[in-house]
Amino acid sequence: MELFGVFALAVTASFCAVSLKKYAPEISAVIAVSAGAVILISLLGRFTPIIEEINTLISFVGISAEYGTVLLKTVGICFLCQFVSDACRDCGQSSLASKVELASKLSIVLISLPLFKTILDTVSALLTNTAL
Repeated sequence: MELFGVFALAVTASFCAVSLKKYAPEISAVIAVSAGAVILISLLGRFTPIIEEINTLISFVGISAEYGTVLLKTVGICFLCQFVSDACRDCGQSSLASKVELASKLSIVLISLPLFKTILDTVSALLTNTAL
């Protein structure tokens, strides 16, 4: 879906959701979440070149593929978290949206732990070599 199509769908869905919110708030929420899901799914194809470019850069630099995997997983978690927390807020559930954001932050930290260990091992090795 081209960008203009995304804009058109978003404006149309927003208009419908706002129009129905007073009379049928549950249908209004379904319209907003459904339109968001359609937009998100339609944009997934645009991520392929980005992922390929990141992998190319990582292999060109010669660093471990683990770093790229962590980066891509983190970006994916951020996008999904933004989508879900916005949907929760649209439904009037800001407390639930905050819990989703907390869960995504914890997931990112969990995914990043091997990198933190690698960094600490490198720093420790550098300090040990410098002390000699």
